[in-house]
Formats: sequence, structure tokens, C-alpha cells
Amino acid sequence: MTDTASGQQDPIKVMVVDDHPMWRDAVARDLAESGLDVVATAGDGDQAVRRAKAAAPDVLVLDLNLPAKPGVQVCKELVAHNPALRVLVLSASGEHADVLEAVKSGATGYLLKSASTEELLDAVRRTAVGDPVFTPGLAGLVLGEYRRLASEPASAASDADQPGAPQLTERETEVLRLVAKGLSYKQIAERLVISHRTVQNHVQNTLGKLQLHNRVELVRYAIERGLDDE
Repeated sequence: MTDTASGQQDPIKVMVVDDHPMWRDAVARDLAESGLDVVATAGDGDQAVRRAKAAAPDVLVLDLNLPAKPGVQVCKELVAHNPALRVLVLSASGEHADVLEAVKSGATGYLLKSASTEELLDAVRRTAVGDPVFTPGLAGLVLGEYRRLASEPASAASDADQPGAPQLTERETEVLRLVAKGLSYKQIAERLVISHRTVQNHVQNTLGKLQLHNRVELVRYAIERGLDDE
């Protein structure tokens, strides 16, 4: 999703992973017909990891229930391999345990398969720019889990591993505080009267300084420090 010489962005590169061929093909077709670049598909977990590493998609649309290797493990491996990868889980399960496990493994968002084609397309585009996208009702669940995790004393050990707290700029801290409150990048941009790209840059810089890998870890870091209450 890089800028071309004309100033326009390349199509978002998407990979679809699902073990049901008809569903997988239908989702891939809908995405392609809407102007997205479907660079690969896969029907099981092992195949998904191999093909994603080769195709380097911007967004992975991932089912959790996969043969050979479960979706959460696929997500974990691929995000570890490429922290810039965005993962949108598209699942038939709305079970809270499945949602939380997916997010902890590095998924950016979670959408139920009952979503409309328009909702899926919107979710993929928002996921590509780092916005957390959840089926209505699930976002509050995830934020609540962030808070629960942040209250666990085990987190203190992570600070001990990093002598000298990293110095964030005033604007980076401001963005981090709004991320912790659950605002999307678009909402943060509007609140601070800056561009969406600038918000992304601040988040990426903050991740680098704090040696964190994704938004899940970033929100936990912020909540641990009470930034969401300020």
C-alpha cells in the first residue's frame, strides 16, 4: 500500500484464508471486484503461513478454524515474522474466548461471518491503516480485557527489563492516551487536527521506542500507566 509516483496509493494487498473453498473464493472475488489486490488464498494453516510469507499481503483475512494449524497460531507466527502485517479475523464464532485469543495473538480486528459484503470491505480498508475493527459489541469486550490484563502485577517485570524509561514526545504521549481510550486513528486525527498518516507515524515511532510489536501491547502499556484515565 505504497504511494505511487502520481500520488495515488497502490491497491491494498489482501490474502484470504479459509478452509471452505466456496466461501474463500466468494470473499476473494468480492474483495477483488472492489478494487483490492488479492495476492493469495489458502485453505489450511501451514499453507497460510507459507503463502503469506511469500506474497507479503498488507491485510490477512483469517478464519480461526483451520486444519493443520489453528488460526491463532497462524496469526501469531505471521505477525512475529512481519509486525507490519494487519490481521482481520473473519469467523463464525462470536465466543468471547475466541475473540480475546485472536487479539492476544496479534489480530487487529474481529468480524463475524454474518457481516455484509460492504461491512467486510470497510473492515479490510480500515484494518489496512491500523484501525481496530470489531463486530458491534466486541470492542468493549476487548477494551475490558486490556484493562484486566493491565491490572495484573506480572506486568511490572517487563519494565525491569528496560532500564531507563523511553522518552516519548508530548504529541506521541497524546496519541498514545487516545489509543488507550479506544479511539480509531481517524478519530484521533480529527481530535488532534492532524492527518491520518501523521497519527500512524506517531504510533509506529512509539512502538519502536517502547520495543512493542502491535496495538494490543501498546494499549496495555498505556493502561498500565493510567493514560486512559487522564
